[in-house]
Amino acid sequence: MVANLFAAGSYAAAQNLLTGTVAAPSSNSGISDFASLVREQVDSARSVDQQVKASVEGKSDLLSVVTAVSESESAIETLVAVRDKVIAAYEEVMRMTV
Repeated sequence: MVANLFAAGSYAAAQNLLTGTVAAPSSNSGISDFASLVREQVDSARSVDQQVKASVEGKSDLLSVVTAVSESESAIETLVAVRDKVIAAYEEVMRMTV
């Protein structure tokens, strides 16, 4: 039951992060750790734009762009896997009888 509540809280934290709203810190440090993990992955994925812009402006080399794209791809795959797990946990919570 506690794991399911954690999953529901994690899902809410992920939704707030992706929509740009910031929830007040809670007493459960696991949720804030999850939110910071997701935030870091999103920031990593966004860094590709900066690398591509720098490359177009001639301020960066192709190797930096390829590295940033690879890191971004890894971050996106991680986010998708976490999202799928959170949604599965949320659906399991919703199937529970009260």
